[in-house]
Amino acid sequence: MTGVIPMTARRSSPRRPSSSQLLTRVRDRSPGLAAGLVGGAVAAGLGLGALTVLVMVLWISSPYPDSGPGGALHVAAALWLLAHGVELVRADTLSGVPAPVGVTPLLLSVVPVWLVHRAARDAVDADEDGVAPPVSARTAWAGVVLGYLAVGVGTALYAAGGSLRPSWAWTVLGLPTVVALSAGTGVWTAYGRPRGPVDRLLRLLPPGARRVLLGPRGREKFLVAVRAAGAAVAVSVGGGAGLVAVSSVWHGDVAREAFLRLTEGWSGRCAVLLLCVTLVPNAAVWGAAYALGPGFALGAGHGVGPWVSDPAPMLPPFPLLAAVPDAGAGTPWNWAAGVVPLAAGVTMGWFVGRGGMRWSVRRTAVIAGLAAAVCAAVLAVAAGMAGGPLGVGVLARFGPVWWQVGGAALAWGVGVAVPVAVVVRVCGGWVARWRTAAATKAVTKAAAKAAEEASRALSLAEARATASRTTTAFRTTEASRATPQKATAQKAAPPKATEPSKATAAKSSTPAKPAKPAKPSKLSGPSKSPRTPVVAPRDGVTLRKKTVTPVAPEATAPPSPRPVPHPKESEAYDLLPADEPVEDVWRDEALRARWDALRDELRQRTPEPEAPANTEPEPPTVKAEAEAEPPAPPSPQDRGTS
Repeated sequence: MTGVIPMTARRSSPRRPSSSQLLTRVRDRSPGLAAGLVGGAVAAGLGLGALTVLVMVLWISSPYPDSGPGGALHVAAALWLLAHGVELVRADTLSGVPAPVGVTPLLLSVVPVWLVHRAARDAVDADEDGVAPPVSARTAWAGVVLGYLAVGVGTALYAAGGSLRPSWAWTVLGLPTVVALSAGTGVWTAYGRPRGPVDRLLRLLPPGARRVLLGPRGREKFLVAVRAAGAAVAVSVGGGAGLVAVSSVWHGDVAREAFLRLTEGWSGRCAVLLLCVTLVPNAAVWGAAYALGPGFALGAGHGVGPWVSDPAPMLPPFPLLAAVPDAGAGTPWNWAAGVVPLAAGVTMGWFVGRGGMRWSVRRTAVIAGLAAAVCAAVLAVAAGMAGGPLGVGVLARFGPVWWQVGGAALAWGVGVAVPVAVVVRVCGGWVARWRTAAATKAVTKAAAKAAEEASRALSLAEARATASRTTTAFRTTEASRATPQKATAQKAAPPKATEPSKATAAKSSTPAKPAKPAKPSKLSGPSKSPRTPVVAPRDGVTLRKKTVTPVAPEATAPPSPRPVPHPKESEAYDLLPADEPVEDVWRDEALRARWDALRDELRQRTPEPEAPANTEPEPPTVKAEAEAEPPAPPSPQDRGTS
């Protein structure tokens, strides 16, 4: 046993790749860091190439381009950096003062983030056989980040020579942050989303939240909080998008006029339409900020909220800006936007309350507060990315303020989500107990009914068994009584006559007729009855008749003469079936009539046997002697014929 236990332990350990597998995979692929570098560079090139193609198409279709193809390429490079959160600076202004452009289209940022995530996930090169990948997480992450940043640095240097120049501070901070986070999520996904990195991040939280999330069932609590926060964010952003859509429809004339005033050619209108589409997520975040209460800024010192609206007087004509509420104090229609955060808080509390049925009320309240904090953090980051400056002076502040949005979201979450979660938890406990009691009652009732039916079935089975035993005993008794009586009756009764005896008795009761010699027939062949051979007398011997004294017959019935054999109908006509065919076969009346006609025709063609002419009648003495003798048994041939 001492030698078996270590072997079993070794076999139960996780399977590791053998050296041959590692050598084969390393030989068939490039080194991990090099593969990551190539993957990161390819991801950056794909995003940059897509934007370049789009800008070049718009430049080619423009009837009055402001610059040549070089200017279009510089614009494409600047837009690619703007998609990563890098703030741009416009140098050719009317006042000569550089104007920053920091509003990042959120829909445009989805493309580079997804490309980096996909490149990092593929750089890990995890297989489906469960074998650990030869590329470590740090190597894959570093390779993708370095390869992507290499292309990004080159793009920033190229864009610095255009009309839209990148801000070097934002280039150094924003671009690496976005790339590092996207690559990290890709590597984490490739390794199966392990718990270790999440625990290390959770240790940065305050002691109370860290104790709740890292304690027993910490993963379940964390997932419930994240799920509730995600649902609340979705409701908030979706509600903000709905507010923007309703306001745009309400101000449809202003939006259409702004769209037509921006440009006259169809290529320019297509460009404006694409810009509006990429800014739709930004508008949704702005609507969520408006519903939360802080609203957003449309210029320095000009805010727009549900309580008061004070947009800047000289705003550029843009279709999405037409959805801004009119200047003045808020109306009940503006205050109705508070339904959005209320619905988000109720949703968050519902998720937490439903997920915390096994927790205490205090623990449920803590998880609801944590979910509110996560939701507030996400909305604050989204508000910071959705806004930014669009120039100097009045346009220096454009969009929601991130810390105001985060604070309002936290207040709504704590004020609505925590009570709702507690109520759902308590009511859920009551409902669960009521359902448990109802289920127990139903189960008890069903069990009693089943027991009653089972007892009834058992009683019926016992009654049937008793009746069966009684019937069997009665039959056995009757059979035992009838057996001696039957045996006595069989002994006393005379033996029954067989069928041949009955036929013989019937024939004996019939008066005998003189037998006629059978005439040979062509169909039946020669007669098979025995004949006495005729022998010639010897010399000197005189034949004389034998004188027989007649003997008076006894009083018994004379025996019937031996029947003359008749030919079979089947032998006379081979095609005829049996005399009495099966009724199921002869269902057709025509066939039955044909059968009767053939049988009658056969009987007419078959003549009756006549006595031969040269045969002398027997003397009466011989006849009497023959009648006195007992009838001989029929020969086998005669039995076959009859």
